[in-house]
Amino acid sequence: MAGGIGRRDFVLGVGGAALFGAWPVAARAQRVRLIGFLNGVSQSQGERRVAAFKEGMRERGWIEGTNVRYEVRFGDGDRERISAYAKELVQMAPDFIMCNTTPATAALQRETKSIPIVFAVVSDPVGDGFVASLSHPGGNVTGFVTFYPEMVGKWIELLKEIAPHITRSTLMFNPLTAPFSMAEFLRPQFESSARSFSIEPSMSPVQNPAEIQASIEAISRTPGGSLVIMPDSFMAVNRPMILQLAASHRLPVMYPFGYFTPDGGLISYGVDLLDQNRRAAEYGDRILKGEKPADLPVQTPTRFELIINLRTANALGLTVPESLLLRADEVIE
Repeated sequence: MAGGIGRRDFVLGVGGAALFGAWPVAARAQRVRLIGFLNGVSQSQGERRVAAFKEGMRERGWIEGTNVRYEVRFGDGDRERISAYAKELVQMAPDFIMCNTTPATAALQRETKSIPIVFAVVSDPVGDGFVASLSHPGGNVTGFVTFYPEMVGKWIELLKEIAPHITRSTLMFNPLTAPFSMAEFLRPQFESSARSFSIEPSMSPVQNPAEIQASIEAISRTPGGSLVIMPDSFMAVNRPMILQLAASHRLPVMYPFGYFTPDGGLISYGVDLLDQNRRAAEYGDRILKGEKPADLPVQTPTRFELIINLRTANALGLTVPESLLLRADEVIE
């Protein structure tokens, strides 16, 4: 029919419209989402955390290379590098940014008030100003804390149990990466816990390797000294030096995370960091599905690890009580 539309053309036209009309919907459904990940620690320390987070995302249907991709950066405990990476990741405009450590979270918060941020390794998000409260974060930041004040008492208790001869204990931290306000907040708990075991408490703020060395040497000059390491990315980056100095000065040290003990740390008690990152995938999934960080309460730890290095205990001349060995999640022999 001249000037008209034949039945075949009409069917093809309708079919084509339906077919091509479906493409935008399918494209939207298969859009690859971008997630940034800023680790304040080194790649060797942080890559397992990234893997744990990705595992949690896979369990929720987010498959790398299919519907999600990642941009991962490691800050190596360097504040300037962390700040530069935070700026770089924000400029990529990801759907949200996952992060580990207080300096990484602070750097990201300075760069954006709109892109969602989820942290998995932060000790005091309220004190650091990341959230208004644990139950109502109120901004673009939420996550999973790695610390609660009562842990200080547990550190002292375990340290005294494995090294009963100690009479002094020093809490070491970097006021630039574990803010002094947090140390001051913990001071009463640390002091009261130490004194309950007849241990004289002291604080040691350090900002560089030379100060770490000077502090450990000073602690070791008098018998009965011991050290407690605060959760702090600076301490994590300087782990080899701390472990070496503790060994050479035969100093009993309590560490906050399990990754210190395989390399020679005497004892550690703290949050399971891989579990923290795996759990953080829950919030990543919910944010990608439209929920806001302001409405997602900060969650507290659920899994803790007690790890003892029996080789180090023997080298220090310590006899670890059987009751303590039985309570340990891992004993390195």
